[in-house]
Amino acid sequence: MSRESKQKAIVYCEGAFNTPNGKTAHGLVRFTRRYDILAILDSRYRGQDAGSVLDGTNRGIPILGSMEEAAGMADAHGQGATHFVVGLAPDSGRLSQKAREDVGQALRLGWNVDSGLHDFLSEDPELNAIASENGVVIRDVRKTPSRAEMHFFTGGIEKVSSFRIAVLGTDSAVGKRTTAWGIVEGFEQAGYTVEMIGTGQTAWLQGARYTVMLDSLINDFVTGEIEHVIVKAWDERKPDVIVVEGQGSLLNPAYPGGFEILAATRPDVIVLQHAPARREYDGFPGYPIHPLTRQIQALEIISGKPVVAIAVNHEGIPREEIDTVCGIMERTTGLPTVDTLVHGARRLVDTLIHYSK
Repeated sequence: MSRESKQKAIVYCEGAFNTPNGKTAHGLVRFTRRYDILAILDSRYRGQDAGSVLDGTNRGIPILGSMEEAAGMADAHGQGATHFVVGLAPDSGRLSQKAREDVGQALRLGWNVDSGLHDFLSEDPELNAIASENGVVIRDVRKTPSRAEMHFFTGGIEKVSSFRIAVLGTDSAVGKRTTAWGIVEGFEQAGYTVEMIGTGQTAWLQGARYTVMLDSLINDFVTGEIEHVIVKAWDERKPDVIVVEGQGSLLNPAYPGGFEILAATRPDVIVLQHAPARREYDGFPGYPIHPLTRQIQALEIISGKPVVAIAVNHEGIPREEIDTVCGIMERTTGLPTVDTLVHGARRLVDTLIHYSK
């Protein structure tokens, strides 16, 4: 999708940018095929570049301090903004009253609202009325289909002959999606056809064609919905490679994601994302992260498939020490280890191509 055909968006992340609760906005700053990001809104970083704050790389995306600034900035871009994207990902999945007022203002400005929260804004009578009055739409991307439209696991995954890669993690909010997109782009650059299977709202917002909202599903349908979306991607696209975004982590006490992805995806290989500086599970003091080697062992026992590479999240690690940390982890695990935000995904893709043959 060209920049001209993308939807022009302001991303709302007040009070959360550069924190774990801003991970949806972070994903959109780093990569999106769906939007042309005009600006981020978070008054704490007003006047700075979003990429510089996040990764030390200027991306030409300014951070604004108020809705008034956002309106003025959008008007300066010719056609102006078309969408207001809620880039917050709070643990509760719900908006504060102030944030709801800002959403209402966005609707009055004539911006469509896209939200990935559990708090479905399209079910708010007041916001719906404002949207109707201004001829715009509220889209809750985390809404699941009705039960009548959901799917049970059928075994249809067995007909999918694409090389299937699961990008899982040792914790939540650890970088799985970012690494998954890096692998997708790396395979595309190598001449392969690839489909990303998103499992959360941010992957959809970034433009993943095939997505299931894993944490909104009724338990009975989780594996069936994962299988269904992969089979659909196969039926419609016949890609050489399918990359599946992980959620949570297998041993996380609050977000034990991974088992259903392994069960439904039947991956050929696993790439494991890890933040070596973390000592406890994100947001849960007193719950130490299980050792990396234990996590690898658990994944391989459950799936019967190998973990073939480690992707590093460098939070809490000085830039000059990243290569040393990756080297130590590589010697410890015997697996290729890279930080995709620093080193790129080329080495991961070269490793994965070897296993695809």
